[in-house]
Amino acid sequence: MQSVPKYYIVESKALPEVFVKVAMAKWLLENGDVQTINEAVKKMGISRSAFYKYRDSILSVHDVLRGRVLSFRMLLRDAVGVLASILCIFAKYGANILSLHQALPESGYASIHVSVDTTCMSISAEGLLRAFAETEGVCKAEILAG
Repeated sequence: MQSVPKYYIVESKALPEVFVKVAMAKWLLENGDVQTINEAVKKMGISRSAFYKYRDSILSVHDVLRGRVLSFRMLLRDAVGVLASILCIFAKYGANILSLHQALPESGYASIHVSVDTTCMSISAEGLLRAFAETEGVCKAEILAG
């Protein structure tokens, strides 16, 4: 059984040095200061294997603050196809779902939390909210973070 990843916000000085260097190497690549992973790891003084080992486990708070990750909370009617309609809206506009949690329905309603990567999104966050509001079975939709 695969374990669910847990994330924490930790001040960089509390992290092992290699994590900070991997994060900086990613930043150098994203901002165009270097063109290749080889250049980035050389500049940061880490091995390529360390970079590849940790790169997907490190997410900068700046990525979230830049709006690349949005978290939504929604209240849906407990009816066949409502959740599928929501997922289709995310797919239609290029939002990549990072996590999804649906609580067990109570009194005919289910609460969901969805976090998405907005890098390839072709609509604003407000546009997504409007699309959700127009979807049958969606009682409430709001942005929690992003």
